[in-house]
Amino acid sequence: MKRFDVCGLGNAIVDIFLDLSDADFQSLDFERGTMVLVDKTTQDTLLSKFHDSVHDLVLVSGGSVANSVIAASQLGGKSAFIGCVGDDRYGLHYADEFQQLEIEIGNPVLVGEATGTCLAIVTPDGERTMRTFLGVASHLAAKHVDQARIAESKWLFIEGYVFANPDTGQHAIRQAIQIAKQEGTKVALTCSDGFIPAVFGDVFREALAQSDLLFCNATESMAITGAENPQLAFEKLKEMVPNCVVTDGPNGAFVRFEGTTGHVPTVPCEPRDLTGAGDMFAGAFLYGITHGYDPLVSAKAANALSHRVIMQVGARLHRGAKELWAEATQA
Repeated sequence: MKRFDVCGLGNAIVDIFLDLSDADFQSLDFERGTMVLVDKTTQDTLLSKFHDSVHDLVLVSGGSVANSVIAASQLGGKSAFIGCVGDDRYGLHYADEFQQLEIEIGNPVLVGEATGTCLAIVTPDGERTMRTFLGVASHLAAKHVDQARIAESKWLFIEGYVFANPDTGQHAIRQAIQIAKQEGTKVALTCSDGFIPAVFGDVFREALAQSDLLFCNATESMAITGAENPQLAFEKLKEMVPNCVVTDGPNGAFVRFEGTTGHVPTVPCEPRDLTGAGDMFAGAFLYGITHGYDPLVSAKAANALSHRVIMQVGARLHRGAKELWAEATQA
């Protein structure tokens, strides 16, 4: 009997949420909806600009796969996570919050290093524009991969963004997959962004060939397969990975898992913040399949939880996750 349902491997990032008016956003001269990597000086300067009595900077421990692991845990699953933070205030906040969430993360704090941060600027249209300082998250390497946590998990869930660190992260992924194969742990993979299979295609496909389940959105599915629409991409992915979920925003999700295939619609809405919808979906779906739920029912409930996430600011539900799951699975 394995101790954990899922163990995530990913960039440990403290998300910093900032609501801005269109006028304030235009003053930054950022392209709306983009994610740009920045250095520590640039990030510190940007944060200090809005560290005043007018704007609220809300800290939430996260990172893409970390958000999924949190979601699975909030629903009642047992979760673990592998990532790196520094010994600054952000890193100590991260470690403390995961301890409160009862997610096993070992000792992720690296002395003398700066924790990764992602400033997520949310505008009135619900779009998010992100500036990310990876910090010590990008140091995640094979030496940090804990065999015991992976061995004790039903699923290893790998974050696509980690492929973007060829000198460290790619080795961590290979090491983690090797351990998973040795220990009978299934491997789930997420793209994280369309640029991952586009720029790091060879190593991504190497990992995909060894994975049991892929999560991707419509854009990512087309980047992987070269297909002209998500439905065709979903069909092409049959040849690449045993199980697959392609989410397509308001158009629902295509699901194939252990012989069950189908399309699950979602609920139309006017989103407030698109941050974390895919992360929530993946975490909820993994919870469902590790707790005996039908894959299409799991996807339906995952859609419901993702819908609730985009109606608020931030990638995490702070209350009501279990109730939403129960309502969605019984309807």
